[in-house]
Amino acid sequence: MAEGWARHLKGDVVDAYSAGIETHGLNPHAVKTMAEAGVDVTSHRSENIKDFTDQKLDVVVTVCGHAHETCPVFPADCRLVHVGFEDPPEMARELADAGASEEEQLNCYRKVRDEIKGFVETLPECLDQDS
Repeated sequence: MAEGWARHLKGDVVDAYSAGIETHGLNPHAVKTMAEAGVDVTSHRSENIKDFTDQKLDVVVTVCGHAHETCPVFPADCRLVHVGFEDPPEMARELADAGASEEEQLNCYRKVRDEIKGFVETLPECLDQDS
C-alpha cells in the first residue's frame, strides 16, 4: 500500500519501491481497498529486499515492526527510517478467528491504508527530520 500511495501521490518527487523480508504475493484485500481509494496496485509485485542489493537507496522506510526488527544492514549512506503501522493481515486474521465478517476484516486494511496515505502526503519533507 505504501508503494501504491507513494507512486500515486508523490511519483514526481519520490522514486518508491516496496520490498519485504519475505515475498508473499499481492494481498487481495490490500488490492481491493487501494482500488476503493482510486489507486491501482495490480501491476505491483511482491519483492524481497535482497532484490535491491545492487541498487543505490537513499532512504529505506520500514512500515511494520517485523521489518524494522529484521531489516538487513544497509550501507552507511542509506538512511533507515521506521514508521510503524499495524499489520492488516494480522489484524484481519484475528478478527476472522473471532467470527468477524469480511467487511469488518476489510476495515483493518482501510484504516491502515488511510494512515499510510497520511504519512505519504508528508513525503519527502518528513524524511529530512530526525527519526
